Amino acid sequence: MSSGRFSFITVTAVIVANMIGTGVFTSLGFQLVDIRSGFALLLLWGVGGLAALCGAISYAELGATFPRSGGEYNFLSRIYHPAAGFVSGWISAAVGFAAPTALAAMTFAAYLTSSLFGEVSTTIEKSFAVLLLFVLAAIHGTNHRNSGGTQVIFTVLKVIVILVFIFATLIVVGSPQPITFTPIEGDLEVITSGSFAVALIYVSFAYSGWNAATYLSSEIEDTQKTLPWVLIIGTSIVTLLYLALNFSFLYAAPIEDMVGEVEVGAIAARAAFGEVAGGAFGAALALLLISTVSAMTMAGPRVIQVIGEDFPRLKFLGKQNSSGIPTTAIYLQTSIAILFILSSTFESILVFAGFTMALNTFATVLGLFVTRWKNPDIERPYKAFLYPVSPIIFLLLTGWTLSFTLIMRPVEGLFSLGVIASGLVFYFLTSQKSVS
Repeated sequence: MSSGRFSFITVTAVIVANMIGTGVFTSLGFQLVDIRSGFALLLLWGVGGLAALCGAISYAELGATFPRSGGEYNFLSRIYHPAAGFVSGWISAAVGFAAPTALAAMTFAAYLTSSLFGEVSTTIEKSFAVLLLFVLAAIHGTNHRNSGGTQVIFTVLKVIVILVFIFATLIVVGSPQPITFTPIEGDLEVITSGSFAVALIYVSFAYSGWNAATYLSSEIEDTQKTLPWVLIIGTSIVTLLYLALNFSFLYAAPIEDMVGEVEVGAIAARAAFGEVAGGAFGAALALLLISTVSAMTMAGPRVIQVIGEDFPRLKFLGKQNSSGIPTTAIYLQTSIAILFILSSTFESILVFAGFTMALNTFATVLGLFVTRWKNPDIERPYKAFLYPVSPIIFLLLTGWTLSFTLIMRPVEGLFSLGVIASGLVFYFLTSQKSVS
């Protein structure tokens, strides 16, 4: 890996690490509150994976066509209007990365402290979470080699531990839980219900991160050829791991023990391997979340950086160190994440962040149709596979999820819309100042 660019392996590791994090290790407990069918639960993760893959295929075309760092900020600015891009960047900075980074750090702390010390105070848990953010911000604020090397190491360890957990569960558990993974009577009603749609918000949050490579586009080796394969391969790997991981959770642990609980991985580990070995696996799962926080600390600040490059009054946000690392943006995102940790509850952040990020990706994939219509002759080094079917599948699934979430969880949905509105206000104020 060159010192000034991220390689194919590094960027694929960023996608895998961004995706495999808080969501898959926590959201099953919330899904089980309303859904108890093994088939419906695995279908939920399969549908989420299909939506993520269709989204990744759509982003692959956009990323190859508009190869600049910034993700949705770059795409929406080019497709719609700079205001749309700014709002998207506003969302990414305030919610899209800072909130999931906070959630991943909180989950890391919850798993680690419960596995090593048992019950501890909320203050101690939050202290561990904040400490992790400080350490990773310091590492990623140095250079590409340290940043990329750290990411690859923790991502490889993450995948190895997950595979060991899955296979060990299947081998060790002598009497699996009495849950069927084939369709049973009543599943159709569950799958078409509002509860299933809202549960998809938890799943879509777990899959969020499939677009992470587009935030690093300007720093990827041979961007236009590499980016599409990174997006598609990374998303496919995670989809398979998610299905296997949730199967192993449901296979090993009683549903009643996991309902409404955050630490479903630790619960499943103790059920499968006993208290001592289960506690060790719980600690290992905590360490896996380091790579998630690390990946978000890598990718997210690039959005803040390009906003600083494009808006003169915010140019301090684009400040880089001698190695080309956006240190100011990294420290700003870390500070916002710490504020989330200190001020919010876990589930409210989860639903709010999931809804807001789904809106962001919905507008971006819709932009694929817009740019094909507005710029039919522009060079497209990669064209979306099965267009227009793949983006339509993404839009239908995401739109269905967003609609039911707004109906059934209006507080989080309306708060998300408020964040978007505030971004528009800030854009116009900033634009006026920039011109003066």
